[in-house]
Amino acid sequence: MIELLTSPEAWAGLLTLTALEIVLGIDNVIFISVVVSGIPDAQAKRARQVGLALALVFRILLLSLLVWLIGLTRDVFTVRNVAFSWRDIILIAGGLFLIAKATHEIHREVEAHPDAPSKAGRSAFFMVIAEITVIDIVFSLDSIITAIGMAQDLAIMISAVVIACVVMYAASGAVARFVAAHPTTKMLALAFLVLIGVALVADGFKFHIPRGYIYFAIAFSAMVELFNVLARRNRNKG
Repeated sequence: MIELLTSPEAWAGLLTLTALEIVLGIDNVIFISVVVSGIPDAQAKRARQVGLALALVFRILLLSLLVWLIGLTRDVFTVRNVAFSWRDIILIAGGLFLIAKATHEIHREVEAHPDAPSKAGRSAFFMVIAEITVIDIVFSLDSIITAIGMAQDLAIMISAVVIACVVMYAASGAVARFVAAHPTTKMLALAFLVLIGVALVADGFKFHIPRGYIYFAIAFSAMVELFNVLARRNRNKG
């Protein structure tokens, strides 16, 4: 441990991996912010806390099962010369879940009636927790396999994951409040989830879409939407 604390290479690896885990955690934060927007504020806060706590637990648990996790990348069957591993299957299933969930939410937002009752109660809360749990597993798997490829020391990987989850928790509240307060932003976030779901499915079918393109599109669209929000606020003041 002392060698790690005094090693410039270890600190460089920790900073690089932490930055990568934070970027990969953007997907998690967007999903949680969208799904908690349909329940009361008090429940939404608890759901965010539980969801991000589960994200941390799943990541540390997967890191402690490195041998099993590496085994998930081995091919289990082949279809038309395309080999699939358990990781591929999980990514495809998770991507399809994201696409279906985002599409359902878009439909609900577009077709909603002003007098329609909002989701409330324990059943809605536990449904949100279940959805967050499913997607936490998918994102955790992708995140940890990436971490294994970048670092070999378990202490560095766990430290990076913990720091990234703390940053995700600090950002999730503000993101969730912003999404809830601006309906157009929620629609944009749902479109991002469809895009992320497509990328996960593509990864499962061995067609990798560079995440840089996706995150650039998200950042650019978010910046445009931020300018729209500021413009509307200025018009309302006038």
